[in-house]
Amino acid sequence: MKTDELITMLASGVDAVDPHALPHRYALALGWSLFGTTLLMLILLGVRPDIAVAARLVMFWMKLAFPAALLFGALLAAVRLSRPGARLGQLPLAIAAPVIAVWLFSAVVLLNATPEEQRQLIFGNTWASCPLTIAALSVPLFGALIWAMKGCAPTRLALAGAAAGLLAGAGGALIYALHCPEMAAPFLGIWYVLGMAIPAAIGAAIGPWTLRW
Repeated sequence: MKTDELITMLASGVDAVDPHALPHRYALALGWSLFGTTLLMLILLGVRPDIAVAARLVMFWMKLAFPAALLFGALLAAVRLSRPGARLGQLPLAIAAPVIAVWLFSAVVLLNATPEEQRQLIFGNTWASCPLTIAALSVPLFGALIWAMKGCAPTRLALAGAAAGLLAGAGGALIYALHCPEMAAPFLGIWYVLGMAIPAAIGAAIGPWTLRW
C-alpha cells in the first residue's frame, strides 16, 4: 500500500472534535459530584445550626472565599492539564496566592493574640477531624474529575492527578465550610489547607495509574 493511500484510509471517517466537549465534560462531572457531596454533607453532618447568624460575619464569607478561590484556580489547571503537552503558565502562582494571603493574615492575627488565644485560634475545637472530613467529602468529586480527565488526553499524569485532587479537595472544603463552626484564619490556614492537600497528594500518587490512556 502506498503512503498516500494509507494516509487517506486513516483519515477517512474521522469526525470533527466538538470544541466544547472538554468544558461540557467538566461541567457534568463537577455538577453531579458537587450535588452528591453536598447531599452527603447534609445527611452525615448537617449545616451548622447558627449559619444565619454566622452569615452576617465577614469572616464567614472569607472562609468560603478561600476554598472557592482554590477551586477556581485548580479547575483552570485541571482543564489545561487535560490537554496533551499543556503548560500551566502562571496558574501555580494563582493557586498559591489564596494560601499565602491566608497565612499572612493568620500571622497578623496570631501576633496580636495571647498564648492562650493563639492555641484556640490554631486548634479550635475540631482540628483532629477537620482535614480527614474534608478529604472524605472530596472522594465523590475526585472520582468524577478523574473520569472527566481520563476521557481527554492528559500527558503530565502526576501533575494532572494533583490538580484533580486539589480541585476535589477545594470542593470538599467549600461544602464542609457550611457545617464547620471554625472561622479563625490560623485554623483555616493549617487544617483546611491540610484537608485539601491530602487528595492533591493522593491524586499525584495515583495519577500515572488512573489517568493512563
